[in-house]
Amino acid sequence: MSRLIIISNRVSAPKGSMSGAQGGLAVALQAALRESGGIWFGWSGELTENFTGQINFQRNEGVTTATVDLEEQDIEEYYNGYANRTLWPLFHYRIDLAEYERDFAGGYKRTNERFADTVRPLIEPEDVIWIQDYHMFPLGSELRKRGFRNRMGFFLHIPWPPRRLLTTLPEAHELVTSMFAYDVIGFHTQEWLESFCDFARIELGAVLEEDGLVRLGDRTVRLLNCPIGIDSQDFQAMADSDIAAATFKQMRKSAVDRAMIVGVDRLDYSKGLEERFNGYERFLEESPEERKEVFLLQIAPPSRAAVDSYQRIRARLEAMSGHINGAYADLDWVPIRYVNKGYPRDVLAGVYRAARIGLVTPLRDGMNLVAKEFVAAQDPEDPGVLILSRFAGAAAQMPTALLVNPLSAEEIADAIRQALRMPLEERKARWKPLYDNVVTEDVSWWRERFTAALMAEVQDQQTEVVD
Repeated sequence: MSRLIIISNRVSAPKGSMSGAQGGLAVALQAALRESGGIWFGWSGELTENFTGQINFQRNEGVTTATVDLEEQDIEEYYNGYANRTLWPLFHYRIDLAEYERDFAGGYKRTNERFADTVRPLIEPEDVIWIQDYHMFPLGSELRKRGFRNRMGFFLHIPWPPRRLLTTLPEAHELVTSMFAYDVIGFHTQEWLESFCDFARIELGAVLEEDGLVRLGDRTVRLLNCPIGIDSQDFQAMADSDIAAATFKQMRKSAVDRAMIVGVDRLDYSKGLEERFNGYERFLEESPEERKEVFLLQIAPPSRAAVDSYQRIRARLEAMSGHINGAYADLDWVPIRYVNKGYPRDVLAGVYRAARIGLVTPLRDGMNLVAKEFVAAQDPEDPGVLILSRFAGAAAQMPTALLVNPLSAEEIADAIRQALRMPLEERKARWKPLYDNVVTEDVSWWRERFTAALMAEVQDQQTEVVD
Protein backbone atom coordinates (compact mmCIF):
# COMPACT_ATOMS: atom_id res chain seq x y z
CA MET A 1 0.00 0.00 0.00
CA SER A 2 1.30 3.47 -0.90
CA ARG A 3 2.28 5.77 1.94
CA LEU A 4 0.33 9.04 2.29
CA ILE A 5 2.11 12.38 2.71
CA ILE A 6 -0.26 15.12 3.89
CA ILE A 7 0.91 18.72 3.56
CA SER A 8 -0.95 21.69 5.02
CA ASN A 9 -0.24 25.15 6.36
CA ARG A 10 -0.68 24.04 9.96
CA VAL A 11 -0.24 20.58 11.46
CA SER A 12 -2.35 19.13 14.26
CA ALA A 13 -0.82 16.37 16.36
CA PRO A 14 -3.26 13.99 18.09
CA LYS A 15 -4.35 15.29 21.49
CA GLY A 16 -6.40 12.40 22.79
CA SER A 17 -10.12 11.85 22.42
CA MET A 18 -11.13 13.20 25.83
CA SER A 19 -10.14 16.81 25.31
CA GLY A 20 -12.88 17.57 22.81
CA ALA A 21 -10.49 20.13 21.32
CA GLN A 22 -9.67 18.63 17.92
CA GLY A 23 -11.54 19.49 14.77
CA GLY A 24 -13.02 16.95 12.39
CA LEU A 25 -10.45 17.63 9.65
CA ALA A 26 -7.55 16.84 11.99
CA VAL A 27 -9.24 13.63 13.11
CA ALA A 28 -9.86 12.54 9.51
CA LEU A 29 -6.33 13.23 8.32
CA GLN A 30 -4.84 11.49 11.34
CA ALA A 31 -6.95 8.40 10.61
CA ALA A 32 -5.68 8.38 7.02
CA LEU A 33 -2.10 8.61 8.24
CA ARG A 34 -2.53 5.74 10.67
CA GLU A 35 -3.81 3.55 7.85
CA SER A 36 -0.99 4.42 5.46
CA GLY A 37 1.93 4.97 7.84
CA GLY A 38 2.54 8.40 6.35
CA ILE A 39 3.68 11.85 7.48
CA TRP A 40 1.88 15.15 8.08
CA PHE A 41 4.12 18.08 7.08
CA GLY A 42 3.62 21.82 7.46
CA TRP A 43 4.38 25.03 9.33
CA SER A 44 4.82 24.72 13.08
CA GLY A 45 3.16 28.06 13.72
CA GLU A 46 6.44 29.20 15.26
CA LEU A 47 8.81 32.02 14.30
CA THR A 48 12.53 31.62 13.65
CA GLU A 49 15.07 34.40 13.11
CA ASN A 50 16.54 32.74 10.03
CA PHE A 51 14.89 30.03 7.96
CA THR A 52 17.00 26.85 8.07
CA GLY A 53 14.58 24.18 6.90
CA GLN A 54 15.21 22.19 10.08
CA ILE A 55 12.36 19.72 10.58
CA ASN A 56 10.91 18.87 13.97
CA PHE A 57 9.59 15.28 13.98
CA GLN A 58 7.05 14.02 16.52
CA ARG A 59 5.10 10.80 16.81
CA ASN A 60 1.87 10.75 18.78
CA GLU A 61 -0.77 8.00 18.81
CA GLY A 62 0.58 6.43 15.63
CA VAL A 63 0.81 9.69 13.66
CA THR A 64 4.13 11.19 12.56
CA THR A 65 4.24 14.97 12.15
CA ALA A 66 7.06 17.00 10.58
CA THR A 67 7.02 20.77 11.09
CA VAL A 68 9.24 23.67 10.10
CA ASP A 69 9.53 27.20 11.55
CA LEU A 70 9.17 30.28 9.32
CA GLU A 71 10.85 33.68 9.29
CA GLU A 72 8.93 36.81 10.22
CA GLN A 73 8.94 38.01 6.60
CA ASP A 74 7.47 34.69 5.42
CA ILE A 75 4.71 34.87 8.00
CA GLU A 76 3.88 38.47 7.14
CA GLU A 77 3.90 38.06 3.35
CA TYR A 78 2.80 34.45 2.85
CA TYR A 79 0.35 33.95 5.73
CA ASN A 80 -0.92 37.32 6.96
CA GLY A 81 -0.46 38.82 3.51
CA TYR A 82 -1.25 36.73 0.43
CA ALA A 83 -3.18 33.94 2.13
CA ASN A 84 -5.33 36.04 4.46
CA ARG A 85 -5.40 39.53 2.93
CA THR A 86 -5.49 38.56 -0.75
CA LEU A 87 -6.80 35.02 -1.34
CA TRP A 88 -9.18 34.68 1.63
CA PRO A 89 -11.31 37.78 0.91
CA LEU A 90 -11.21 37.23 -2.86
CA PHE A 91 -12.28 33.60 -2.62
CA HIS A 92 -15.10 34.64 -0.27
CA TYR A 93 -16.33 37.18 -2.87
CA ARG A 94 -15.01 40.22 -0.94
CA ILE A 95 -12.88 41.87 -3.61
CA ASP A 96 -13.45 45.15 -1.77
CA LEU A 97 -11.25 43.80 1.04
CA ALA A 98 -8.65 41.99 -1.08
CA GLU A 99 -5.17 43.56 -1.07
CA TYR A 100 -3.03 43.00 -4.15
CA GLU A 101 0.61 43.57 -3.20
CA ARG A 102 3.63 42.28 -5.13
CA ASP A 103 5.45 41.61 -1.87
CA PHE A 104 2.58 39.38 -0.72
CA ALA A 105 2.62 37.40 -3.98
CA GLY A 106 6.40 37.11 -3.86
CA GLY A 107 6.36 35.91 -0.26
CA TYR A 108 3.66 33.35 -1.07
CA LYS A 109 5.74 31.94 -3.93
CA ARG A 110 8.96 31.98 -1.91
CA THR A 111 7.42 30.20 1.08
CA ASN A 112 5.87 27.49 -1.09
CA GLU A 113 9.27 26.99 -2.69
CA ARG A 114 10.75 26.63 0.79
CA PHE A 115 8.08 24.09 1.74
CA ALA A 116 8.91 22.12 -1.42
CA ASP A 117 12.63 22.14 -0.71
CA THR A 118 12.12 21.18 2.93
CA VAL A 119 9.68 18.31 2.38
CA ARG A 120 11.65 16.97 -0.58
CA PRO A 121 13.88 14.51 1.38
CA LEU A 122 10.83 13.03 3.12
CA ILE A 123 9.06 11.88 -0.07
CA GLU A 124 9.70 8.47 -1.57
CA PRO A 125 8.83 7.49 -5.17
CA GLU A 126 5.79 5.38 -4.20
CA ASP A 127 4.29 7.96 -1.85
CA VAL A 128 0.96 9.62 -2.57
CA ILE A 129 0.86 13.35 -1.71
CA TRP A 130 -2.29 15.13 -0.49
CA ILE A 131 -2.02 18.93 -0.18
CA GLN A 132 -4.63 20.94 1.72
CA ASP A 133 -6.12 24.36 1.07
CA TYR A 134 -5.45 27.79 -0.37
CA HIS A 135 -2.17 28.41 1.43
CA MET A 136 -0.48 25.92 -0.90
CA PHE A 137 -2.03 26.20 -4.35
CA PRO A 138 1.36 26.14 -6.16
CA LEU A 139 3.08 23.54 -4.00
CA GLY A 140 2.29 20.67 -6.37
CA SER A 141 3.82 22.60 -9.25
CA GLU A 142 6.93 23.32 -7.18
CA LEU A 143 7.30 19.61 -6.41
CA ARG A 144 6.92 18.76 -10.12
CA LYS A 145 9.71 21.24 -10.91
CA ARG A 146 11.90 19.28 -8.48
CA GLY A 147 11.34 16.08 -10.41
CA PHE A 148 8.56 14.40 -8.42
CA ARG A 149 6.27 12.19 -10.49
CA ASN A 150 4.21 10.98 -7.52
CA ARG A 151 0.43 11.01 -7.54
CA MET A 152 -0.67 14.34 -6.01
CA GLY A 153 -4.07 15.48 -4.84
CA PHE A 154 -5.25 18.89 -3.66
CA PHE A 155 -8.33 19.73 -1.61
CA LEU A 156 -9.79 23.24 -1.34
CA HIS A 157 -11.62 23.91 1.93
CA ILE A 158 -12.95 27.35 0.94
CA PRO A 159 -15.18 28.46 -1.96
CA TRP A 160 -13.84 28.90 -5.48
CA PRO A 161 -14.91 32.33 -6.77
CA PRO A 162 -16.65 33.05 -10.08
CA ARG A 163 -14.40 33.72 -13.07
CA ARG A 164 -15.10 37.46 -13.17
CA LEU A 165 -13.97 37.84 -9.56
CA LEU A 166 -10.89 35.65 -9.91
CA THR A 167 -9.67 37.66 -12.89
CA THR A 168 -9.08 40.57 -10.49
CA LEU A 169 -6.14 38.61 -9.07
CA PRO A 170 -2.99 39.62 -10.96
CA GLU A 171 -1.58 36.09 -10.67
CA ALA A 172 -4.84 34.29 -11.50
CA HIS A 173 -3.67 32.62 -14.72
CA GLU A 174 -0.41 31.50 -13.16
CA LEU A 175 -2.17 30.19 -10.05
CA VAL A 176 -4.78 28.14 -11.91
CA THR A 177 -2.25 26.83 -14.41
CA SER A 178 -0.08 25.63 -11.52
CA MET A 179 -2.99 23.53 -10.24
CA PHE A 180 -2.79 21.29 -13.27
CA ALA A 181 0.26 19.78 -11.60
CA TYR A 182 -2.23 17.81 -9.46
CA ASP A 183 -3.91 14.57 -10.47
CA VAL A 184 -7.07 15.09 -8.40
CA ILE A 185 -8.58 18.34 -7.08
CA GLY A 186 -11.45 18.21 -4.58
CA PHE A 187 -14.14 20.83 -3.86
CA HIS A 188 -16.94 20.89 -1.30
CA THR A 189 -19.69 21.64 -3.81
CA GLN A 190 -20.53 21.30 -7.48
CA GLU A 191 -20.79 25.09 -7.65
CA TRP A 192 -17.15 25.60 -6.64
CA LEU A 193 -16.08 22.84 -9.06
CA GLU A 194 -17.96 24.41 -11.96
CA SER A 195 -16.47 27.83 -11.20
CA PHE A 196 -12.99 26.32 -11.49
CA CYS A 197 -13.95 24.71 -14.81
CA ASP A 198 -15.34 27.99 -16.09
CA PHE A 199 -12.08 29.84 -15.46
CA ALA A 200 -9.90 27.02 -16.80
CA ARG A 201 -11.97 26.72 -19.98
CA ILE A 202 -12.53 30.39 -20.84
CA GLU A 203 -9.33 32.00 -19.53
CA LEU A 204 -6.81 29.20 -20.14
CA GLY A 205 -8.37 27.24 -23.00
CA ALA A 206 -8.64 24.01 -21.02
CA VAL A 207 -10.77 21.20 -22.43
CA LEU A 208 -13.54 19.61 -20.35
CA GLU A 209 -13.67 15.86 -20.90
CA GLU A 210 -15.90 13.09 -19.52
CA ASP A 211 -15.91 11.76 -15.94
CA GLY A 212 -14.78 15.02 -14.35
CA LEU A 213 -11.53 15.30 -16.30
CA VAL A 214 -10.10 18.64 -17.43
CA ARG A 215 -7.11 18.83 -19.78
CA LEU A 216 -4.70 21.70 -20.19
CA GLY A 217 -1.84 21.00 -22.59
CA ASP A 218 -0.32 17.66 -21.65
CA ARG A 219 -1.77 17.67 -18.13
CA THR A 220 -5.14 16.18 -17.16
CA VAL A 221 -6.69 16.62 -13.72
CA ARG A 222 -9.71 14.87 -12.22
CA LEU A 223 -12.15 17.19 -10.42
CA LEU A 224 -14.13 15.79 -7.52
CA ASN A 225 -17.23 17.12 -5.73
CA CYS A 226 -16.48 15.82 -2.25
CA PRO A 227 -18.17 17.65 0.67
CA ILE A 228 -16.45 17.24 4.02
CA GLY A 229 -18.39 16.06 7.06
CA ILE A 230 -17.82 15.81 10.79
CA ASP A 231 -16.80 12.79 12.85
CA SER A 232 -20.45 12.12 13.62
CA GLN A 233 -19.95 9.21 16.01
CA ASP A 234 -17.32 11.08 17.97
CA PHE A 235 -19.43 14.22 18.18
CA GLN A 236 -22.52 12.32 19.27
CA ALA A 237 -20.41 10.71 21.99
CA MET A 238 -19.38 14.19 23.07
CA ALA A 239 -23.02 15.28 23.14
CA ASP A 240 -23.74 12.36 25.49
CA SER A 241 -20.70 13.01 27.71
CA ASP A 242 -20.79 14.24 31.30
CA ILE A 243 -19.27 17.58 30.28
CA ALA A 244 -21.93 18.14 27.63
CA ALA A 245 -24.69 17.11 30.05
CA ALA A 246 -23.41 19.55 32.66
CA THR A 247 -23.20 22.31 30.05
CA PHE A 248 -26.72 21.52 28.86
CA LYS A 249 -28.07 21.88 32.41
CA GLN A 250 -26.11 25.07 32.96
CA MET A 251 -27.46 26.65 29.76
CA ARG A 252 -31.05 25.60 30.39
CA LYS A 253 -30.85 26.98 33.92
CA SER A 254 -29.38 30.30 32.74
CA ALA A 255 -32.05 30.55 30.03
CA VAL A 256 -34.82 30.73 32.66
CA ASP A 257 -37.31 29.02 30.35
CA ARG A 258 -36.41 31.24 27.40
CA ALA A 259 -35.53 29.77 23.99
CA MET A 260 -31.85 30.06 23.16
CA ILE A 261 -30.56 30.89 19.70
CA VAL A 262 -26.90 29.96 19.29
CA GLY A 263 -24.27 31.08 16.82
CA VAL A 264 -20.71 29.78 16.93
CA ASP A 265 -18.31 31.35 14.45
CA ARG A 266 -14.70 32.36 14.17
CA LEU A 267 -14.54 36.16 14.20
CA ASP A 268 -14.41 36.71 10.45
CA TYR A 269 -16.22 39.00 8.01
CA SER A 270 -17.18 35.98 5.86
CA LYS A 271 -19.37 34.64 8.68
CA GLY A 272 -22.01 37.36 8.29
CA LEU A 273 -22.09 38.30 11.97
CA GLU A 274 -23.02 41.94 11.43
CA GLU A 275 -25.83 40.88 9.10
CA ARG A 276 -26.91 38.27 11.66
CA PHE A 277 -27.14 40.91 14.39
CA ASN A 278 -29.16 43.12 12.02
CA GLY A 279 -31.57 40.26 11.34
CA TYR A 280 -31.93 39.49 15.03
CA GLU A 281 -32.56 43.16 15.79
CA ARG A 282 -35.22 43.17 13.05
CA PHE A 283 -36.91 40.25 14.81
CA LEU A 284 -36.81 42.08 18.17
CA GLU A 285 -38.28 45.21 16.59
CA GLU A 286 -41.10 43.39 14.79
CA SER A 287 -41.99 40.87 17.51
CA PRO A 288 -42.38 42.72 20.82
CA GLU A 289 -44.64 39.97 22.19
CA GLU A 290 -41.95 37.32 21.62
CA ARG A 291 -38.72 39.19 22.17
CA LYS A 292 -38.41 38.43 25.90
CA GLU A 293 -39.01 34.72 25.24
CA VAL A 294 -35.68 34.34 23.48
CA PHE A 295 -32.02 35.36 23.60
CA LEU A 296 -29.06 35.03 21.24
CA LEU A 297 -25.82 33.49 22.45
CA GLN A 298 -23.11 34.44 19.96
CA ILE A 299 -19.75 32.76 20.52
CA ALA A 300 -17.09 34.39 18.34
CA PRO A 301 -13.49 33.56 19.23
CA PRO A 302 -11.05 36.05 17.67
CA SER A 303 -8.75 35.07 14.83
CA ARG A 304 -6.01 36.65 12.70
CA ALA A 305 -5.64 39.56 15.10
CA ALA A 306 -2.74 40.97 13.06
CA VAL A 307 -5.01 41.72 10.07
CA ASP A 308 -6.70 45.14 10.18
CA SER A 309 -10.05 43.97 8.78
CA TYR A 310 -10.42 41.52 11.68
CA GLN A 311 -9.76 44.25 14.23
CA ARG A 312 -12.45 46.38 12.61
CA ILE A 313 -15.09 43.66 12.64
CA ARG A 314 -14.48 42.95 16.32
CA ALA A 315 -14.94 46.62 17.19
CA ARG A 316 -18.06 46.79 15.02
CA LEU A 317 -19.69 43.72 16.61
CA GLU A 318 -18.97 44.96 20.11
CA ALA A 319 -20.65 48.24 19.22
CA MET A 320 -23.65 46.49 17.63
CA SER A 321 -24.23 44.12 20.56
CA GLY A 322 -23.99 47.05 22.98
CA HIS A 323 -26.48 49.03 20.90
CA ILE A 324 -28.99 46.16 20.68
CA ASN A 325 -28.75 45.36 24.38
CA GLY A 326 -29.06 49.04 25.26
CA ALA A 327 -32.14 49.45 23.11
CA TYR A 328 -34.03 46.28 24.07
CA ALA A 329 -32.73 44.88 27.39
CA ASP A 330 -34.81 44.88 30.54
CA LEU A 331 -34.00 44.42 34.21
CA ASP A 332 -34.25 40.64 33.97
CA TRP A 333 -33.22 40.03 30.35
CA VAL A 334 -30.58 40.92 27.75
CA PRO A 335 -31.22 39.98 24.13
CA ILE A 336 -27.58 39.18 23.18
CA ARG A 337 -24.88 37.36 25.09
CA TYR A 338 -21.76 38.07 23.04
CA VAL A 339 -18.71 35.99 23.98
CA ASN A 340 -15.23 36.49 22.47
CA LYS A 341 -13.63 33.19 23.45
CA GLY A 342 -13.54 29.62 22.22
CA TYR A 343 -14.74 26.45 23.94
CA PRO A 344 -13.89 22.74 23.60
CA ARG A 345 -16.16 20.79 21.30
CA ASP A 346 -17.67 18.72 24.14
CA VAL A 347 -18.79 21.94 25.83
CA LEU A 348 -20.21 23.22 22.54
CA ALA A 349 -22.09 19.95 22.10
CA GLY A 350 -23.96 20.70 25.32
CA VAL A 351 -24.64 24.27 24.17
CA TYR A 352 -26.01 23.06 20.84
CA ARG A 353 -28.33 20.55 22.50
CA ALA A 354 -29.70 23.25 24.82
CA ALA A 355 -30.49 25.58 21.91
CA ARG A 356 -33.86 25.88 20.23
CA ILE A 357 -32.29 27.45 17.13
CA GLY A 358 -28.90 27.11 15.48
CA LEU A 359 -28.15 30.29 13.52
CA VAL A 360 -25.53 29.60 10.83
CA THR A 361 -25.59 32.49 8.38
CA PRO A 362 -22.21 33.03 6.67
CA LEU A 363 -22.12 35.33 3.67
CA ARG A 364 -20.01 32.69 1.94
CA ASP A 365 -18.50 29.49 3.31
CA GLY A 366 -16.75 26.53 1.75
CA MET A 367 -18.74 24.15 3.94
CA ASN A 368 -19.45 25.16 7.58
CA LEU A 369 -19.21 22.25 9.98
CA VAL A 370 -20.97 24.09 12.82
CA ALA A 371 -24.24 23.41 10.99
CA LYS A 372 -23.48 19.68 11.00
CA GLU A 373 -22.33 19.66 14.62
CA PHE A 374 -25.54 21.42 15.66
CA VAL A 375 -27.62 18.73 13.93
CA ALA A 376 -25.56 15.87 15.39
CA ALA A 377 -25.94 17.22 18.94
CA GLN A 378 -29.74 17.42 18.95
CA ASP A 379 -32.09 15.32 21.06
CA PRO A 380 -34.08 13.23 18.52
CA GLU A 381 -37.21 13.62 20.65
CA ASP A 382 -36.93 17.40 20.87
CA PRO A 383 -34.60 18.70 18.15
CA GLY A 384 -33.77 22.32 17.58
CA VAL A 385 -34.16 24.09 14.23
CA LEU A 386 -31.25 24.90 11.95
CA ILE A 387 -31.35 28.26 10.16
CA LEU A 388 -28.73 28.08 7.44
CA SER A 389 -27.32 30.46 4.84
CA ARG A 390 -27.99 29.51 1.24
CA PHE A 391 -24.39 30.51 0.54
CA ALA A 392 -22.75 27.99 2.86
CA GLY A 393 -21.46 24.85 1.15
CA ALA A 394 -23.46 22.83 3.67
CA ALA A 395 -26.73 24.11 2.17
CA ALA A 396 -26.34 21.75 -0.80
CA GLN A 397 -26.60 18.78 1.58
CA MET A 398 -29.14 20.27 4.02
CA PRO A 399 -32.26 21.34 2.10
CA THR A 400 -34.66 20.75 5.03
CA ALA A 401 -32.98 23.43 7.14
CA LEU A 402 -34.59 26.88 7.04
CA LEU A 403 -32.49 28.34 4.23
CA VAL A 404 -32.06 32.12 4.20
CA ASN A 405 -30.29 34.89 2.36
CA PRO A 406 -27.89 36.14 5.08
CA LEU A 407 -27.85 39.62 3.54
CA SER A 408 -31.59 39.99 4.20
CA ALA A 409 -32.43 41.06 7.74
CA GLU A 410 -36.07 40.41 6.89
CA GLU A 411 -35.44 36.76 5.92
CA ILE A 412 -33.41 36.12 9.08
CA ALA A 413 -36.13 37.69 11.25
CA ASP A 414 -38.85 35.67 9.52
CA ALA A 415 -36.87 32.44 9.93
CA ILE A 416 -36.38 33.07 13.65
CA ARG A 417 -40.12 33.57 14.08
CA GLN A 418 -40.88 30.44 12.04
CA ALA A 419 -38.42 28.37 14.05
CA LEU A 420 -39.77 29.58 17.41
CA ARG A 421 -43.34 28.75 16.39
CA MET A 422 -42.53 25.46 14.66
CA PRO A 423 -44.43 22.47 16.12
CA LEU A 424 -42.51 19.48 17.39
CA GLU A 425 -43.55 17.15 14.56
CA GLU A 426 -42.26 19.56 11.92
CA ARG A 427 -39.02 20.04 13.84
CA LYS A 428 -38.51 16.28 13.87
CA ALA A 429 -39.42 15.96 10.19
CA ARG A 430 -36.89 18.62 9.22
CA TRP A 431 -34.16 17.33 11.53
CA LYS A 432 -34.22 13.64 10.54
CA PRO A 433 -32.95 13.98 6.92
CA LEU A 434 -30.33 16.46 8.11
CA TYR A 435 -29.15 13.97 10.68
CA ASP A 436 -29.13 11.08 8.18
CA ASN A 437 -26.87 13.07 5.87
CA VAL A 438 -24.52 14.07 8.69
CA VAL A 439 -24.13 10.42 9.68
CA THR A 440 -23.88 9.00 6.15
CA GLU A 441 -21.58 11.57 4.55
CA ASP A 442 -19.33 12.08 7.54
CA VAL A 443 -15.64 12.94 7.67
CA SER A 444 -14.59 9.33 7.13
CA TRP A 445 -16.78 9.16 4.01
CA TRP A 446 -15.12 12.37 2.76
CA ARG A 447 -11.60 11.09 3.41
CA GLU A 448 -12.26 7.68 1.85
CA ARG A 449 -13.96 9.22 -1.20
CA PHE A 450 -11.04 11.52 -1.92
CA THR A 451 -8.21 9.09 -1.16
CA ALA A 452 -9.98 6.36 -3.17
CA ALA A 453 -9.95 8.63 -6.23
CA LEU A 454 -6.29 9.41 -5.67
CA MET A 455 -5.19 5.86 -4.80
CA ALA A 456 -7.24 4.33 -7.64
CA GLU A 457 -4.98 6.05 -10.10
CA VAL A 458 -1.98 4.55 -8.32
CA GLN A 459 -3.48 1.09 -8.71
CA ASP A 460 -4.16 1.78 -12.39
CA GLN A 461 -0.57 2.81 -12.94
CA GLN A 462 0.75 -0.22 -11.08
CA THR A 463 -1.49 -2.50 -13.15
CA GLU A 464 -0.25 -0.92 -16.37
CA VAL A 465 3.34 -1.49 -15.30
CA VAL A 466 2.61 -5.15 -14.49
CA ASP A 467 0.76 -5.69 -17.77
